[in-house]
Amino acid sequence: MRNMLVFLGGIAVVLVVGVGLYQWLGDPTISVPQSQPQATTAPAPAASGAEAAKVRADDFVIGTPGAPVTVIEYASLTCPHCANFHKNILPALISAYVDSGKMRLVYRDFPLDGVALRASMLARCTGRERFFGFLDILYQRQARWAGSADPLAALARVAALGGLSADEFKACLKNKTIENKILTQRQEAQRAFAVTSTPSFIIDGRLVAVGNTIADFKAILDPLVAKARK
Repeated sequence: MRNMLVFLGGIAVVLVVGVGLYQWLGDPTISVPQSQPQATTAPAPAASGAEAAKVRADDFVIGTPGAPVTVIEYASLTCPHCANFHKNILPALISAYVDSGKMRLVYRDFPLDGVALRASMLARCTGRERFFGFLDILYQRQARWAGSADPLAALARVAALGGLSADEFKACLKNKTIENKILTQRQEAQRAFAVTSTPSFIIDGRLVAVGNTIADFKAILDPLVAKARK
């Protein structure tokens, strides 16, 4: 009988610890609602397209402020098409348009699921100077962590590559300020530009359908650069 009580007590301890970990981690497979994700603070007033298209001090930007064309990318870190853009198209755009001062890219989050939300939070927690470098790592290794049976554990390993300690990783995923900022940014994209999928591109203030090759971007960007320089 005594052995049975010890056994049951052990199970109780395991269950308590398990519940505690689950509450901390949350459900990584939980979907972010396609319409109006709810932040824990009151949502910001709906922004107009013109207002939302303005580049802000807290935006993550590649390129110079004086570039004649501004491209805003709304992306989800679990989106394979976003990974393809960052791995195979963006480097060519940087070489042809950003480095020459013709274009600047503004990266904004539009997480499609709970795992993407957490990955976006981690990218921000690495700091502004390391943000795009960490973003590259997340997209390069997307298949490994996003498709993992335990995506949060896989993200923790990627976070370590980005210089985050285990304690910093845990603290980051508990940061409601960062979480709310990302969800508010997603809401704004839906309201101001009717964004519903990723990657979505706002080019000079308008939602533009672009193909998945550098030639598709060139066909749109070249006329805009030429017009701006007249």
